[in-house]
Amino acid sequence: MLRRAPGRVPVLGAIVGDVVGSVHEWAGTKTKEFPLFTPASTFTDETILSIAVAEHLLDHTDCIDGFHRWFERYPGAGFGGSFVHWAFRRQREPYHSFGNGAAMRVAPIAHAFDTLDDVILHARANAAITHDHEEGIAGAEAVAACVFLARRGQSKDEIRRYVSGRFRYPLDQSLDDIRARHEFDSSCAGSVPQSIVAFLESASFEDAVRNAISVGGDADTMAAIAGAIAEPFYGGVPADIRTQTLARLDDRLRGVVERFCTAYPPGLKKG
Repeated sequence: MLRRAPGRVPVLGAIVGDVVGSVHEWAGTKTKEFPLFTPASTFTDETILSIAVAEHLLDHTDCIDGFHRWFERYPGAGFGGSFVHWAFRRQREPYHSFGNGAAMRVAPIAHAFDTLDDVILHARANAAITHDHEEGIAGAEAVAACVFLARRGQSKDEIRRYVSGRFRYPLDQSLDDIRARHEFDSSCAGSVPQSIVAFLESASFEDAVRNAISVGGDADTMAAIAGAIAEPFYGGVPADIRTQTLARLDDRLRGVVERFCTAYPPGLKKG
């Protein structure tokens, strides 16, 4: 059975996580008790690259050119050093990264295709544009699979079993155990499974985002991943959080979000 809810915005879960997590980047936050939004809360590279992927899916444009173009529009948005070097020089070859940069941007792919095989195939191809290391690719595939399975109405146990079995991610650890020893780590191995656990232990969309930030690591990326999975699982982003997040996007970013939601409404749709 598919999860559907009025007012759902398929790509917004990751964007919420990015915006809420933006003020916790490098802060080492180890609590779930914090204001969800502050005057400094803003979108960063997670949002911009997710939007770039969404635009690519909508317009069937070259994704490499799209990444270069979106970087030029927002060069100071917190992109990682390797990506900055790659985009600034308009390079077209990947840089063999095992970081979480491909995993953080992959959510739109999970909303644009009808089968898990297609989602995995396109997640792999998109990751390989930059993150062609096997761990960088696996992280993107795992996140895309989680989002897709959540769309399909799969239970948390079913999502856990699939990801643990296919990607060998350790999802049996508790969030308390992760929080106690976790430090900033932008690798896929050091952030993707932890973000999935943040979702698995959540009680609501907001709780998933708070869980991911409370780990004290790569806050905006981890919250973007947890939020991307939680959005379809919990039937959307709560209205007040949706409103505050969209208000922090400019017209260009909001326009792509709106177009994507129209082209790929909640539920299963062929890409």
